[in-house]
Amino acid sequence: MTCSMPLDGEHEKFVGLETSEGLVCVHDLSDGKLKTPAEIFEGGVQWYLGAVSSADRGLAERLTRKNMNTLPYWKTHHDICLEGDQSSEEEYNSAMARL
Repeated sequence: MTCSMPLDGEHEKFVGLETSEGLVCVHDLSDGKLKTPAEIFEGGVQWYLGAVSSADRGLAERLTRKNMNTLPYWKTHHDICLEGDQSSEEEYNSAMARL
């Protein structure tokens, strides 16, 4: 999985691709192919900016890095966009509670 979109139950409609490494969300695809890590990262940033009240770009980037770096896919497909500051557990949990 390249993002944290739940892809089961009522969210099965968001499955865009199935790979040997797992399911890929439709939002992480472009023309049926996996977007670049930078594009997926930016999509996460934009999602957090819209979803978390009072989020600024810095917070959205830290949350996105935190999220992506916890996913198995990114542990084996590391990219420079995943380097840098990440939100703390407390900051992440606080932001998720505001969703």
